[in-house]
Amino acid sequence: MHHSSAAVSGELTKPPTAPLQPLLDLITNVLSLLLHSSLTVRSFIGRWQILRSKLFSLNSSLSSLSESPHWSQNPLLHTLLPSLLSNLQRLTSLSDQCSSASFSGGKLLMQSDLDIASSSLSTHISDLDLLLRSGVLHQQNAIVLSLPPPTSDKDDIAFFIRDLFTRLQIGGAEFKKKSLESLLQLLTDNEKSARIIAKEGNVGYLVTLLDLHHHPLIREHALAAVSLLTSSSVDSRKTVFEQGGLGPLLRLLETGSPPLKTRAAVAIEAITADPETAWAISAYGGVTVLIEACRSGSKEVQEHIAGAISNISAVEEIRTTLAEEGAVPVLLPLLISGSTSVKEKTANFISLISSSGEYFRDLIVRERGLQILIHLVQESSNPDTIEHSLLALTQISAMETVSRVLSSSTTFIIRLGELIKHGNVILQQISSSLLSNLTISDGNKRAVADCLSSLIRLMESPKPAGLQEAATEAAKSLLTVRSNRKELIRDEKSVIRLVQMLDPRNERMANKELPVMIVTAILSGGSYTARTKLIGLGADRYLQSLEEMEVSGAKKAVQRLAAGNRLKSIFTRAWKDH
Repeated sequence: MHHSSAAVSGELTKPPTAPLQPLLDLITNVLSLLLHSSLTVRSFIGRWQILRSKLFSLNSSLSSLSESPHWSQNPLLHTLLPSLLSNLQRLTSLSDQCSSASFSGGKLLMQSDLDIASSSLSTHISDLDLLLRSGVLHQQNAIVLSLPPPTSDKDDIAFFIRDLFTRLQIGGAEFKKKSLESLLQLLTDNEKSARIIAKEGNVGYLVTLLDLHHHPLIREHALAAVSLLTSSSVDSRKTVFEQGGLGPLLRLLETGSPPLKTRAAVAIEAITADPETAWAISAYGGVTVLIEACRSGSKEVQEHIAGAISNISAVEEIRTTLAEEGAVPVLLPLLISGSTSVKEKTANFISLISSSGEYFRDLIVRERGLQILIHLVQESSNPDTIEHSLLALTQISAMETVSRVLSSSTTFIIRLGELIKHGNVILQQISSSLLSNLTISDGNKRAVADCLSSLIRLMESPKPAGLQEAATEAAKSLLTVRSNRKELIRDEKSVIRLVQMLDPRNERMANKELPVMIVTAILSGGSYTARTKLIGLGADRYLQSLEEMEVSGAKKAVQRLAAGNRLKSIFTRAWKDH
């Protein structure tokens, strides 16, 4: 059941006690007299010229108000009109004082009083114009509209939102509180409402409610709404950013209570997900704020801020700032102690900064990042976390000391073999590439011989780009060991697959150099069994065709196959002669 926004408000459900028409008539009379008396002022004439212009605007707004069919039913006017009348009466008094031939009062005090009254008048005019523009005065009982159900069309939701933001902007604390409660309920109940709010609502005003001088409950509700808007759609997220939301969110993350910090962290992570807005964190001086939130925040805050830091790391210039401000030693421990989600986001951050140069790689290693990343690859079951960790290890393996550690770790090499056999294609590609780039002992190569069949299979996969080459290089590396070559030749399916790749008509393997490299590697040990099996499957015919097509390496492979045949015929003749 959907309740009206007024029905949940207690005091807002009470029917207006005093009719508004007599009040509007009184205001109109006072305004008419004031316009007349303002012509006779003799002091502060410049200020009164500005005031007369505003009074004419007010007169026009009040005329439009009285012509609106349902204006008298809008409860906002029960606050707005009495306040307006009080201000006009104050201006009448000031007008009388300024009309005397010789003003005898304090000039500075009068200037101040006129400026305050003028400012209040501007606010009243703005509020009235907002009411008139919103269209709510043309709808009966607009203020008690029921919260639109999720099945409502866009026009109904848009009207409700305009009405709601009108109350939010014009109303007092209670109106603001109830309006924000309705806004939160709408965002929670209706997924499509966020985009309409971004278009029809005044998100900029909502952002101003995040300021510290607002009532804590109003600020808390406003932050909850902003957090939901940033998380609900790309349009509403961009609107919050464009309306200046990032600055107040960073302040709340830095100085707010624990619940406010959590909501601010959610919103900041969402905003920084857009690359074109991520740079703004640095512009607002927010890098230090994010790092401190990660260092001292709750687990919930850490999770979202680790995500935000990962997001802004996509901007290369910000990576240097993050490193200089000490992000690496703060985030690396989260790869051990953090939740699954935190580990994934942090690993992505480490992966990104590891690709930025030697300075960053040194920093990671110096903070025990190598041991942490190896542990993560071996223990994590999250494919994304493993992917980011492997990418980081690939980058830092450019350091000779790191490469030696990885190459000599049998458990790590075996883990790479498992990922080649059972991981997703991205993990298979990164693991294959890393395996081929490490200087692995023959013993460790024998330990992962069982992934050769998977590597041969991956050689047929055109996507993702680079997978075929990575699988080929890894297989070629493993085939330098005799026992691995023997094991592959015994694998009937893999050998058939390899020979089929040599077929010039096989379009799945466009780059014929790759299977030629593997055939050459298999034949490098001079195995008679290998030659016999390859020739029996037609590899010689395909290789001769590839040689004619001038495919690199084909000539050498043909020679090795032929050498085997010549050797065989020499031995056969010798045996017969004997």
